[in-house]
Amino acid sequence: MSMVWIFLTVGGSSWGLTGFLRYYALKKKLIDIPNDRSSHTVPTPRGGGVSIVLVFLLSLVVMGLFGPVSNSFFWAVIGAGTGVALIGFIDDHGHIPARWRLAVHFVCAGWALAWLGGLPVLPLFGFSMDFGVVGYLLAALYLVWLLNLYNFMDGIDGLAGMEAVTVCFGGGVLYALVPGEHGEWLTILWIFSAAVAGFLLWNFPKAKIFMGDAGSGFIGMMLGLFSLQAGWVAAELFWGWVILLGAFVVDATVTLVRRVLGGESFHEAHRCHAYQNASRKYNGHMPVTLGVSLINLCWLLPVAVLVVIGWLDGFLGVIIAYSPLVFLSVHFKAGKQSFT
Repeated sequence: MSMVWIFLTVGGSSWGLTGFLRYYALKKKLIDIPNDRSSHTVPTPRGGGVSIVLVFLLSLVVMGLFGPVSNSFFWAVIGAGTGVALIGFIDDHGHIPARWRLAVHFVCAGWALAWLGGLPVLPLFGFSMDFGVVGYLLAALYLVWLLNLYNFMDGIDGLAGMEAVTVCFGGGVLYALVPGEHGEWLTILWIFSAAVAGFLLWNFPKAKIFMGDAGSGFIGMMLGLFSLQAGWVAAELFWGWVILLGAFVVDATVTLVRRVLGGESFHEAHRCHAYQNASRKYNGHMPVTLGVSLINLCWLLPVAVLVVIGWLDGFLGVIIAYSPLVFLSVHFKAGKQSFT
């Protein structure tokens, strides 16, 4: 089967399942009601991201049965992805205290890292850094932060889906620049992008269903695992992926730091991320969603390419790529509600 047919089959399955989940959410009254911390104004069903989880994991199982999939990556994704999605699904239907969610997140990260081997050896200013046992802790913190920040950043229509699709596109470009055969990883990225795209057809402004914690946490974990696995294929690829993820990483991190320094509780719901302030300033979600996508493709991807082809040190590339994003986050008053 050609990649086009795979994309259409996976994307169509995700689209159809999302439609069913919308019907289910409406029937079970799983509705996000707008409040003073919301970025939407119309009651909207949630939980559509479950379609991404089910379609991608099922596709990975099929790929494992009929095609070459790394055994370690397969079990890392199946275990960690299922655990993160399940705790998110339960939380979507009720409420689980943050400490218990976080505990499950770390268990899932630990499971995945046990299969993948922790943090790969990374090039840093001309040196190869082997973090050893400490690398497992750093990688666990990285994965847990990514899956949680993805939940934080899933606050306006289409943003989380477009981030996943454009980052995976960029990741595919980076693989194409590295010598060797990487068809397995390109196929996995293609399938994942298709699963997200099928959901995105329902979520693009104006959204008919929201992703929910099950979907956003799952995507965050998957992107983290994709980046770590890429680092084991070629060390420079890890830095490239970290750069591609910059828009979400910077907004979420700057917002968290400024809220903590301002004496606010870091785990309380709010709507003062830079992207939320920007959506109020420009009176809509579409300009921000498309703007972040353009940043990913026109700024972050070129810098990542320079790192992967060896023209720029990886860590220095992260600093260069992130610097204007920090400026944008401060400009749009991340951590401080504005443009009301």
